[in-house]
Amino acid sequence: MPVQTLTLKLPDPLYRRLQKRAQEAQRTIEAEVMELIAAFVPAADELPSGLAEAVSSLHLLSDEALWRAARSALPTQSAARLEEIHLKGQWQGLTAEEKAQASAMVEEYERIMLMRASAIRILKERGHDISALRAGA
Repeated sequence: MPVQTLTLKLPDPLYRRLQKRAQEAQRTIEAEVMELIAAFVPAADELPSGLAEAVSSLHLLSDEALWRAARSALPTQSAARLEEIHLKGQWQGLTAEEKAQASAMVEEYERIMLMRASAIRILKERGHDISALRAGA
C-alpha cells in the first residue's frame, strides 16, 4: 500500500498529550496519531448492514414516526457522560473500560444523527416544512 507523508504543526500542549498517550501505549507518536486518525476516519463510505437496513426502511414509517425520529437525540445522561469521558481523556487518559464506553456512546450518537438526517430528508421529500428542525427546534 502506498504511503503518504503528512507534516503537522501542533501546539506544545497537544504534542505533550500525544507523547504521553504514545508512551502509555508503548508506541511511537506517529503510531499513536495514525491510530487516532484511523479511529475517526471511516475506512469506507458503506454503512454497517444493520444501520443500512434501518435507514433504508425509514421510508416505510408514518409521517408521525418520522417526525419523532427527526427530533431524536442522545439521552441527556449519555451526552453528559460522554463529555465527562472526553474531558478526562484529554487530561488524564482513559481506562480500557472508559474507552469502550465512549466508543459505544459515540456509535450510538452517530446512529441517532444518521437516522435523524435520513428522517428529515424523507419528510422534506414528502413535502413537509422542515425549517423548524434545521433551526434546532
